[in-house]
Amino acid sequence: MNQIESFLHELLSAPGVAGFEGPVCEIIRKRWEPLTDEIHISRVGSLHALRRSSIPGKRPSLMIAAHMDAIGLMVKDIRDGLIWITSMGGVDPRILPGQLVTIHGAREYTGVVQMLPDRLVKHQPAGGAPGYSQLFVDTGLSANEIQANIHIGDVISFASAPTTLGDKYLSGHSLDNRASVAALTVCLEEIKDYRLQWDLWAVATVQEEVRTVGAHTSTFELKPDVGIAVDVTFAQEPGLSTYETFPLGKGVTIGSGGNIHPALHRELKDRAEEIDLPYSIETMPKGSGTDAMAMQISSAGVPTLVIGIPLRYMHTPYEMVALKDIHRAGRLLARFITTLTSGSLESLFKGGAA
Repeated sequence: MNQIESFLHELLSAPGVAGFEGPVCEIIRKRWEPLTDEIHISRVGSLHALRRSSIPGKRPSLMIAAHMDAIGLMVKDIRDGLIWITSMGGVDPRILPGQLVTIHGAREYTGVVQMLPDRLVKHQPAGGAPGYSQLFVDTGLSANEIQANIHIGDVISFASAPTTLGDKYLSGHSLDNRASVAALTVCLEEIKDYRLQWDLWAVATVQEEVRTVGAHTSTFELKPDVGIAVDVTFAQEPGLSTYETFPLGKGVTIGSGGNIHPALHRELKDRAEEIDLPYSIETMPKGSGTDAMAMQISSAGVPTLVIGIPLRYMHTPYEMVALKDIHRAGRLLARFITTLTSGSLESLFKGGAA
């Protein structure tokens, strides 16, 4: 197992539901600290790591954001020794029955998600998909133990272990978007011996899955000249049209649309072709659905770009990515960063957006 794959296994084994990212943030901080010059945590919990330019005086800055939060569940009610749940960040209830979870109460408690049997559910045909009103977690604890240690509002994270499939793929919860955190780590490792002409802010943002809180606040605080969001996108899988999805293991995506500055789009395409890195164009006519949407409209506005890593089974406990695509995303970011010069800002955006 290579270093990045081992790091990913560590990331996927840590909780970090949106708004409660502390445990995974500490893992990332330890990994990024030797690769950067300065590191701090924002007021809302995002991790900011600065790799300084070697050029004296005022220099342009680039912010690359990868959100570290994950979807999860929350305790909504406790009745008869059972824990009733609701979602945090868009969890499809159809995938929940039988899932192993961790409840973060007075300490961590293991539970399994169960559902009411068909014969007890009124006005629903047998075999119908359950809704949240029919889903609960059984911990095996007594009602008294639960009352003393687990409370309404406690967070619940998925507890399935990450699994390497063959030598190409990795499956596990929270690959959306810790696959991109790993890609940003690949980038930092690739550029560690380079003398950069721009300041680089590597940012692991919080609460993307709920309100893009980290992207809004970090962009406002750091005031970058250019922003890139790295996130996952939909890979081809059964039942999905090929024109809306992208092949798994065949390269990254480069966004195109209103959320993407055309000059950055062209530049990233050129850099990918320069190093013979496979990519697809991902059309984003309305918005990217990523941190880039918040980055773009921060303060007076920031030119932004989105790089996507194809992922199967999004927002399930068994998401899947190709390890090659993670490395490709990191290499593309590194290539872009190391070709930036002190004059790049002016040359990139000369003439405006067109």
